[in-house]
Amino acid sequence: MKRVVLIGGGYGGMNALHQLIDNGIPSDVQITVIDRNPYHSLKTEFYAILAGTKSDKEVRIDFPVHEQISYIFGEIVEIDTENEHIRLKDNEVPVEYDFLLIGLGCEDNYHGIQGAMEYTESVQSIAKARQASIKVNNLPAYSQVSVVGAGLSGIEVASEIRESRPDLNIRLIDRGSSVLSAFDEKIQTYVEDWFRKNEVNVLHHSNVELVAEGLFYNNGEGIESDVIIWTAGVRPNYLVRSLPFEKDRHEKIIVNEFYQVPSSSNVFIVGDCVASEHSPSAQLAGIQGEQIGDILADVLSEKEPRSPRDIKLKGQLGSLGKSEGFGNMYRKPVTGLLPRLAKSGVLWLNKRH
Repeated sequence: MKRVVLIGGGYGGMNALHQLIDNGIPSDVQITVIDRNPYHSLKTEFYAILAGTKSDKEVRIDFPVHEQISYIFGEIVEIDTENEHIRLKDNEVPVEYDFLLIGLGCEDNYHGIQGAMEYTESVQSIAKARQASIKVNNLPAYSQVSVVGAGLSGIEVASEIRESRPDLNIRLIDRGSSVLSAFDEKIQTYVEDWFRKNEVNVLHHSNVELVAEGLFYNNGEGIESDVIIWTAGVRPNYLVRSLPFEKDRHEKIIVNEFYQVPSSSNVFIVGDCVASEHSPSAQLAGIQGEQIGDILADVLSEKEPRSPRDIKLKGQLGSLGKSEGFGNMYRKPVTGLLPRLAKSGVLWLNKRH
């Protein structure tokens, strides 16, 4: 019996699992999925959980049911690639594997800033988004919320809170001269105008140096805030960073064209954990997962794996509340209702899949 273990039930892992099912799992293969939650959750919607505009149920999807797939729900404490097993918290018996797919995603990058981990909220897991939601939505009127980081996550968090809680004061902390530095200038201007019209205060050229309870220091000035939300960058999961494999400058594992670790060809990496020429996104992880599903299906059937096609991304979408959005669609900048509808359509397709 060939033992396949998939750790992490995110976009990459789930697409790989569905692709394996579609290809037909060989009769001598048993797949074990390990995740901390008993469901797949749509991470691109965690900002809405935080703002209180969506319920848990709206962003949860059941894992597929198959007689050759079993699930273990718990916290991983070690990936032992030398002895080829996974150790879990409160589980003395390790889970052994012949083939391993790692899709543990990312976590906040605090860039060594003192107090940032302890005194800020996060949207990097559904549990942390829930925790942040309680704090934000329990605030009395006229309280101050500060969002550190003006990339895609920060923009969506700040705008969604603004629509959800018009009584709150919201500021966005941006290191650059304009929000969304990775996007087209047209989009940057559109989003900046949206924030001005909706009274979200954007602090450009910021440099957060220290965070304490209810307080952060920006360019030497102490600024009070009732809730501070961190969206200032991510890095691969700490378990992945601890693995003895070659990594790029972003601490992501370097793989061959088949997503295999060169020194351990039975280990595959997907999503935010794998080195790529593309910026991390749910779309990228999903495509990688589909490709790995095909590759792993060939390997398990003892066939020569098919070389994956070059990845062509369709673009990136973001929301500004419920009725406006922005994004790059087929390399063209778009703003307004169309990208917001497109993002809702992508969410509907993900849930249907």
